Amino acid sequence: MWKSDNPFLNGNYAPWREEGDAYDLEVEGEIPRELSGALYRIGPNPHFQPRGRYHWFDGDGMIHGFILKDGRAAYRNRYVKTEGLRAEMKAGRALFGGLLDQVGDVAPGMPPFKNAANTNIVGYANRLLALFEAGLPHELTPLTLETAGLYDFGGKLMGPMTAHPKFDPTTREMLFFGYQPIPPYLTFHRANAAGELVESRPIDSGLPVMIHDFVTTPSHAIFFICPSVFRLENVAQGKPMFAWEPQHGTKIGVMNRANGAMQWFSAEPFFIFHFLNAYQEDGRLIVDGCRMDSLDMSGNEFGRPPFPWRWTLDLEKGSMASEQLEDFVSEFPRLDERLAGMRHRYGYLAANRAAGGGFGFDSIVKRDYQSGKAEFQKLGGGKLPGEPVFVPRAAGTAEDDGWVLTVWYDPEANSSELSIQAAGDFSRTPVARVKAPHRVPFGFHGNWVPA
Repeated sequence: MWKSDNPFLNGNYAPWREEGDAYDLEVEGEIPRELSGALYRIGPNPHFQPRGRYHWFDGDGMIHGFILKDGRAAYRNRYVKTEGLRAEMKAGRALFGGLLDQVGDVAPGMPPFKNAANTNIVGYANRLLALFEAGLPHELTPLTLETAGLYDFGGKLMGPMTAHPKFDPTTREMLFFGYQPIPPYLTFHRANAAGELVESRPIDSGLPVMIHDFVTTPSHAIFFICPSVFRLENVAQGKPMFAWEPQHGTKIGVMNRANGAMQWFSAEPFFIFHFLNAYQEDGRLIVDGCRMDSLDMSGNEFGRPPFPWRWTLDLEKGSMASEQLEDFVSEFPRLDERLAGMRHRYGYLAANRAAGGGFGFDSIVKRDYQSGKAEFQKLGGGKLPGEPVFVPRAAGTAEDDGWVLTVWYDPEANSSELSIQAAGDFSRTPVARVKAPHRVPFGFHGNWVPA
């Protein structure tokens, strides 16, 4: 589309700028009748040619919805019409810079950075929210995907909100946080199932850092303070606003949700984008996620790829142990969300088994955290998956009684499809493959929202 040697503006990272609807999609196999709802996915999709150096995290958010009902499938995609994107549409060109290049001629009254609304999309309190960790959520109309506007919990949320909130499976409370380069660097929030913000608790993290994700249990909230440090003074020099400063090491903060008391653990420097889950057992917290040795935010390479790791935090002894669980590259870990904060057995990840594999993925994997067994699923023909999302068959079913929904890209045909894989029979052929009307660019996250 645009002449660029940036890999994140080419191939299936290149934007798909058309919005549209498609009905009665072609299906290979049979869609389970129990699947009634929509898989919403979101990712960066620049509407105008970027100014300066483009970072993958900069692109405008586009939602891709696969709507399933009565064994049939439809598709709808829309841009999140943020204030920044509306201003650019009015001007007919890009107005904002991004992580790698900031610009100084943004229209009066506009912030210097755009809330791209491109990272995650969740159903909450009968709302559909598009999330971006540097700003407020955007509320969307679930059926049409039209943008209703910013959502600030009735004016109570004054700062940014993480793109990775956690939901208490019992109370349906939403637990989340916000981080920023000025004190308080980190704030924990809790909202009830009705959409009301009921608690905001500042945390003295000691360092202004990028915190993409966190984990919670019924008793604790756990934050990894990795040394990707805000350095706003770098912006004026044309440098990235995040600097990797390994001399700080990594701190792990465990907050008691009842009284806010913090317990801190120290570790070597590393970075983590995404956690699978955490749970408490015999006075210890078990945390599973995907760890990188470092993070490079100066371009689009990110540094060395992530691998599955486990951290064990002994709350009584104040000690910590950690171990790498697998030698294959993996990211985007997901689980049966009914077990969020509780002991899990299975996790689902996007993986790359090739020697020296980078950030791209060639398979999805179901890992048994009890036995250590890993089962892989490939579609063949060089097809490439995104994040796998688990959907249970029904409320009371077993942990892996359901389906794993994944959007795959076929580079040879330049097309995409939704794979529906039986979680309990993971290595076999998918039960259904839903053909998208066009390619779906590689994005970040998505969630299933029942009808």
